[in-house]
Amino acid sequence: MKTAVISYSLTGNNEALANSIAEELAVEHIRITEPKPRTMGSIVLDTIFNRTPQVQPMSSRLENYDLILFCGPVWLGQVATPLRAYLKYLKTDLRRYAFISISGGADGANTKLAGELKKRVGREPIALIDLHIADLLPPDPKPVRKDTSAYRISDGDIEKLTGTIVKTVREAISNWQ
Repeated sequence: MKTAVISYSLTGNNEALANSIAEELAVEHIRITEPKPRTMGSIVLDTIFNRTPQVQPMSSRLENYDLILFCGPVWLGQVATPLRAYLKYLKTDLRRYAFISISGGADGANTKLAGELKKRVGREPIALIDLHIADLLPPDPKPVRKDTSAYRISDGDIEKLTGTIVKTVREAISNWQ
């Protein structure tokens, strides 16, 4: 089964995690980039108005893979907008996919994420792994957005999270086959 990890990362956290996952699974890692720098304002506007920004490389690159592992942040409870072009492509395609995210989590779980993915793609992912930076921080005092936004995952965090993710993905693949 030909697999790829496709990632988008604003802070570098999802990028580091995606790179580690791709290395552990010995698969290609495709990095999504944007032509213009992203700002908090563009995040909010894209999310509110359901905009899909221009990204590179083009989503048609997915045609070479049987399984796509998306790795990217969740913004305001939704999939980061740069991933939307790829999710839209999958809506007309039967490839299997999984979604992996490390995002803030200071506001709690992303309870609508599974529904959003199903709506955008037309089917559920074989695995949904929604991790939170807030869980990596000391619980007291309770982490707030400022804390989670500033946090950069460490090599130890990456190693631990990669092990958990790879195990979950392998189990999902074996259940799917």
